[in-house]
Amino acid sequence: MATTTTESVTTAGSRRRGGAAPRLQSGRRSGAGLRTKRSRTDPLFLVFLIPTLLLFTLAITLPAVMGIVLSFTDSVGFGDFRFIGLTNYVAVFSDPAILQAYLFTIGFSLVTVLVVNAVAFLLAIALTSKVRGKITLRAVFVLPMVISGIVIAYVFSFLFANSLPALATTLGFAPLEQSILANPDLAWIAIVVVTAWQAIPSTLLIYIAGVLSIPAEVYEASALDGASAWRQLVSITAPLTAGYILINLVIGFKNFLNSYDIIVGLTDGGPGTSTTSVAMSIFKGFNGGDYAYQMANATIFFVIAVVIAVIQLRATRGKAAL
Repeated sequence: MATTTTESVTTAGSRRRGGAAPRLQSGRRSGAGLRTKRSRTDPLFLVFLIPTLLLFTLAITLPAVMGIVLSFTDSVGFGDFRFIGLTNYVAVFSDPAILQAYLFTIGFSLVTVLVVNAVAFLLAIALTSKVRGKITLRAVFVLPMVISGIVIAYVFSFLFANSLPALATTLGFAPLEQSILANPDLAWIAIVVVTAWQAIPSTLLIYIAGVLSIPAEVYEASALDGASAWRQLVSITAPLTAGYILINLVIGFKNFLNSYDIIVGLTDGGPGTSTTSVAMSIFKGFNGGDYAYQMANATIFFVIAVVIAVIQLRATRGKAAL
């Protein structure tokens, strides 16, 4: 009896051990297979990634790092140089011309982003309402977006210098009988008008997408409650497109800070330096031998752009705008 019981226990234990071993081995194999699948990278991914990273590093990252390093030197862009610490940065903050460029750029960007968004928002509402030919009108309003900024600037420069003064003279409107591009107090208005004319289409497309994302049932319910068109705009359209508005404001302001081609084509920074932007002052400094000095200016401008980009990311986080 004792012998039989011992053999039974031994047999059951060996079966249990024998049954567990294959399961454990299978589990180990499954885990190894998962690790192999997770660690394996598609070679095609590397074929596209490595050249892109290499080009980005050589064309953008490396020159940027070298420029930041040279901003602490007295380099003129070539030849020998020596490190001078924060001298260039101190000079930038005390340079009236640079400060004027920053004031103009920030003021111009603020005014332009407000004008662009106000006009684009109203156009989006009009082009999504029940009007005939709205598809054709959308295509017409988008056309300025595909035209080069410098071409637009030269066309409007002719209009402001010739056509508009001639029309003002005919109508007897004295303030516009002379080109506003030659007036240091009014030249910025021409830049805002032309920049807005080109920037409105891209902003308009985003607003159209936002307005079309609002369910029609919401407007129908408000109409049944007696809401007027103005009430629908204030209480429905504006709140439900707040994410789109915020994105357009932040992105637009950041883009207008980098304005260059339209300003060059219209005024070339004049009259005097009244319409010189930060980008123009940096570029002119590179050509004028102030390489390290303007690299310090560019580094400061880069930091400002990064701060705005961070604000943009935080402001648009969670906004389902597109």
